[in-house]
Amino acid sequence: MRLIQILLPLYDNAGQAFPRRLLDQVRQELTDAFGGVTLYLRSPAVGAWENDKGAVCRDDVILVEVMVETTDASWWNVYRQELEKRFSQDRILIRATDVDVL
Repeated sequence: MRLIQILLPLYDNAGQAFPRRLLDQVRQELTDAFGGVTLYLRSPAVGAWENDKGAVCRDDVILVEVMVETTDASWWNVYRQELEKRFSQDRILIRATDVDVL
């Protein structure tokens, strides 16, 4: 099995919370495509990175997970690009790892 994880920001670049409907849309799309999804909404993580000017940027993010049999990299690439537009982000991280279901 593969575990797909998506890190989605909770706030736009001006610090305004994204409408809940954006997360609801992601939840519905992934449920429709893969039969289920988990969103970790109660404990946002804090992401930090250095931008090209050397300033440290920060995001509150939530983790979205989907379990799949195989990874279709082209589908996930297109979906990542859609999420980047929807959430007005330069880059949204989607990662995949092998997992053993016990």
